[in-house]
Amino acid sequence: MTIQWVTKKFEALSVVELYQILRLRSEIFVVEQNCVYQDLDNKDQKALHLFGQFEGKIIAYSRLFKAGDYFDCSSIGRVVVDENYRDKNFGHELIAQGIAGIKKYYCEENITISAQLYLKKFYESHGFIQTSEMYLEDDIPHIEMKIYV
Repeated sequence: MTIQWVTKKFEALSVVELYQILRLRSEIFVVEQNCVYQDLDNKDQKALHLFGQFEGKIIAYSRLFKAGDYFDCSSIGRVVVDENYRDKNFGHELIAQGIAGIKKYYCEENITISAQLYLKKFYESHGFIQTSEMYLEDDIPHIEMKIYV
């Protein structure tokens, strides 16, 4: 099973791509995680949108930010994989693509993320280290993590 990776600016997203991205984010972050929060935060316009497609459907997604647009360092956020494809290791591919995208598009070496606490080991497997105590974001335990690539 091969996934096609695409990176686009907000303005370059098609209406269908934007709809699929917002639907995927809503399915996971709002419905699956039972968390009512404002996903549309006016930061999508600043981000690069990295997504993986399989058979015409977006099944993996994240936002990439240059330094200063979200954190002081560049950042990867809204990391999500369709629950029907989580057994395929696409999450690991997504993070690897995100790190490569930060290097390619922003020439940045430091990346900060706000990670859900239960994913700490997942992010550590990509070289991220915990840099904060646990905090609640939308009533979900999070930690700040950084990587220096």
